[in-house]
Parts: sequence; C-alpha cells; structure tokens
Amino acid sequence: MRRRLGMNGARDRAPWHAGSGTGKGNGHMTDKEIVEMYWQRDEAAISETRNQYHRYLSKIAYQFLFNEEDVEECVSDTYLAAWNSMPDHRPEVLSAYLGKLVRRISIDLIRKKNRQKRKSSEYDLSLEELGDVFSDGNTPETAFDVAELGRVIGDFLRTLKPEVRTIFIGRYYYLDPIREVARYNGVSVAKAKTVLHRTRKQLKEYLEKEGYEV
Repeated sequence: MRRRLGMNGARDRAPWHAGSGTGKGNGHMTDKEIVEMYWQRDEAAISETRNQYHRYLSKIAYQFLFNEEDVEECVSDTYLAAWNSMPDHRPEVLSAYLGKLVRRISIDLIRKKNRQKRKSSEYDLSLEELGDVFSDGNTPETAFDVAELGRVIGDFLRTLKPEVRTIFIGRYYYLDPIREVARYNGVSVAKAKTVLHRTRKQLKEYLEKEGYEV
C-alpha cells in the first residue's frame, strides 16, 4: 500500500531552512550504507536520506515550483519514490539518483497543475459556447436531469456525420481547445468553429423537436 511519508519539524522561510543536512559530515552514513538500508527494507533509510539530502532536494524542487508547499510535497514523494524503487535500483551516487527523482516528480506536478488549469478554462469556455443552445436562464448543467440529457445528446450525436461528431465530442466532451480539435481532425480552426456553431444550432433544434423548451 502506498504510504505518504510525513515531514518533521516546523517550516521556515523555505523548506531547506528547516535545519536539514546538506550532505555528508562527521557521523553521517555513506551512500552505500543508506542504499543497503533501502535494500534491507529498513525504514530508517528514509530518515537518514532526509537528514542528509532534504535541503539539496528542496533547492532542486524550488527551481521548478517556486512554492514551498509544492516543494514539500515533491520532496516527500521523492523519499517514497526512492523507497519504492530500491530494491531494483542500487545507485552508486545517491544524490544524483534522488535529484533525478525529484526533478521528474516536480515536472509531473507542474504538468498536472497546468492540465487542470487548461481543462478548467476550457470547461468554462465550452459552457459559454453551449449557452446559446439554452435560454431562460437554463444552462447545460441545470436544464435537464443529467442522465436524460446524456441520452438525448447521445441520440443527437448518432445523427451526425463522423467528422462532425468527432469535432463536437472533442470540444464538449474531452474539452480540447478548438485549435487542437481542428488539428487532429485535419481541418482549419475556422472550419472547426463553423462546424461547432452549426452543430450547436442543430442540437437546439433537435431538443426543441424532442419536446424540450430550450
């Protein structure tokens, strides 16, 4: 089971100001010894890794994220990734191995947040576009029961030509930007916009024909 590893100590101005180690000093274990602890499934390996490399990993993560909370999350996930990847891997230079992990995890977090922002933005835009299908204050979210709306729109989509259906679904189901929808359908952005406009109009007429007041 995946466990989330907590971080001890109070947070200061930045994660690496928490008194964590920067590298090896007197009394610190060698990389080889720490890696062997991972291979022996000794959870003390995580504490030793944090003691020696927390500041180093936090600095790397901060170069990507510029946010202390995100840095703490990524560094914590780095310890977990190290635990899950050893055994299997036996790095000779632990700092380089951990640095690679924290870079990948930081980049993954950036991608995730950017994807969420893009989808949220495209969701708002798609609702605004679909707004001309409805009237009297109704919206795609409130006009009909969700299940019933899905059934009716599904029936409508089956009446469309394959290319038109793909464009409509790409925009309003997958929430892809119009430019991207146009690209993977092999049409111009102008044509994609025209298709969407016409299809929204057809959808409104279809709903009215089915007895809905839109």
